[in-house]
Amino acid sequence: MNGPMILTFVILTITIVLFIIDKLRVDIVALLSLLALALTGLISSKEALSGFSNSTVVTIAGLFVVGEGLFRTGVADWLGDRLIRLAGDSEMRLLVALMLGTALLSGFLSNTGTTAVLLPVVVAAAWRIGSAPSKLLMPLAFAASIGGMLTLIGTPPNIVVADALSEKGLRPFGFFEFGYIGLPLLVVGIVYMVVLGKRWLPYRKVARPQQKTSTSTPEELVKTYQLDGKLARLRVRRGSTLAGQSLAQASIGRDYGVNVLKVIHRNGNGDTSGRLLDTLSGAVTGRRERIIETAPDADTLVHADDILVVEGDAEAIDRMAVRFNLGILPPDANGGQPQEDLLSREVGLAEILLTPRSALIGQTITEASFADKYKVQVLAISRRGKPIDDEPITDVRLNFGDTLLVRGTWQAFELLENETRNFVVVGRPVSLVKPEGLTWRSVVAILAMLGMLVMMVTGVVSTVIAVIITGMVMVLAGCVNPEQAYRSINWESVILIAAMLPMSTALQATGGAEFIANGLVNSLGVYHPLLLLTGVFILTTSFTQVISNTATTVLVAPIAIQAAQNMGISPYPVLMMVALGASSAFLTPIATPPNTLVLTPGGYRFGDFIKAGLPMMVLFLLVSLLLVPLIWPL
Repeated sequence: MNGPMILTFVILTITIVLFIIDKLRVDIVALLSLLALALTGLISSKEALSGFSNSTVVTIAGLFVVGEGLFRTGVADWLGDRLIRLAGDSEMRLLVALMLGTALLSGFLSNTGTTAVLLPVVVAAAWRIGSAPSKLLMPLAFAASIGGMLTLIGTPPNIVVADALSEKGLRPFGFFEFGYIGLPLLVVGIVYMVVLGKRWLPYRKVARPQQKTSTSTPEELVKTYQLDGKLARLRVRRGSTLAGQSLAQASIGRDYGVNVLKVIHRNGNGDTSGRLLDTLSGAVTGRRERIIETAPDADTLVHADDILVVEGDAEAIDRMAVRFNLGILPPDANGGQPQEDLLSREVGLAEILLTPRSALIGQTITEASFADKYKVQVLAISRRGKPIDDEPITDVRLNFGDTLLVRGTWQAFELLENETRNFVVVGRPVSLVKPEGLTWRSVVAILAMLGMLVMMVTGVVSTVIAVIITGMVMVLAGCVNPEQAYRSINWESVILIAAMLPMSTALQATGGAEFIANGLVNSLGVYHPLLLLTGVFILTTSFTQVISNTATTVLVAPIAIQAAQNMGISPYPVLMMVALGASSAFLTPIATPPNTLVLTPGGYRFGDFIKAGLPMMVLFLLVSLLLVPLIWPL
């Protein structure tokens, strides 16, 4: 070992420790690692920035746009709905269809997006057949990870190992080549769940109100989160001290824990950029009344005769009404239903689930500056299936697994969907205007996806160019607009990969990769190449349980390919074991976003994943050791 190699190992060790501790975002850790390598002279500035021009990074960014086009045009929802309908009322048939369909979808779409779309539908199906969500949701999450083993674009680690081969001047894995082992493993996974796995899945009937379908109505959400009695309309009297103040100046949320959902300016008062409604009220006033509905923010001014639609504890609303001399009207004063005040063409509802690594854990909504940062209002918080109503939601300290019902604009929801570190959006936002069935844009999205597959399989253009072409077709056809396309990209993942690639460069330049590879060869490979494949799989999947599978693959791939070369065997089976290990993240709820998504709705505990996931992981290892050397000879 030389000085530069030791320094590289020190930086690598600190980087891995920071990943595991998880006090900083993974992309920040990766950038700090990149800076450490550059500032210590282990890599040049050009090498430090090379990851940002790497085709792997561009391909993954483009695939986010392609997937968003399929989700926004309703293709994913349509396929998921058909899948559940075909399964019928048999739990076994539902389990098989669910795992098969989820894996096939996940082979072409984001596994997180696939799980989020199917999760509420699966929960509803479980209740319908008299089962429990805990019997189906873990298989859903595992199938989403297995789906990554089916195609080149199924998961980023597949693209990383394919590009590792290209950089060595070798033929990369083909688009469907991963399916040679992925399909047998999918069959093994389904058989395991049907025969043994389902016995180790807990039967926990989580409180039913927590479960909703992806097409939940406002009425269902009002009932689920017990908002009945918490919605009111307040009239601003002419002598009210609130008139002339902004909502920020009035400090309604801070002092009373009351959300102002809507401000209705009557007779043209207020911001004319709001929703203008002309109503005839001649029977009362004899003239046309102009009503402007505004989605309020901190700077919204309140005028005399305005009507405020508010949500909060009834006693707090009463105190607020007395303090500001406001008249209390019934929620349905205008003949509508209470839940109608929650929605409009521009504003809807969404449910978000806090992840284990969320920076919001331990904070209150106020301390997290939730409204200012995310531009949404938190209407209610549910913990372990039950709404929290014994204290103001502004005083609740958030826990992992809490579900928040939020209200905001569709643009705000798009931002929320990219905050995958702190929370995930469950299902799709309620009341989002979506076409029934497939539209012409849905057809365009499907054809664009098929065209991308043809380009990749035939090799008429490179993989990255095929993805860019498909993304552009999605944008030009209106399947996704440019703003949505940029927002759909998970920049944390993109930066993570781009910033970690220079680490593999440093490992190779300083001889670190060869040093570790020789260690693997001398300790395992000396006995048999199958032991080397076993070691690579275990090394990869062990790190994948606690840190990003993409970051793990970026680090392990160059070591694996060096070990294969040192041992004089083909690199293909070794790198395939790396890819399979990266997708075998079954042991912890924080291993993958799909695992995290199903944790609370399924009522699972950490140990449940080990109990059901460890036997599957061992089976995958054994089957891979049997088939991989046959498909890709050593």
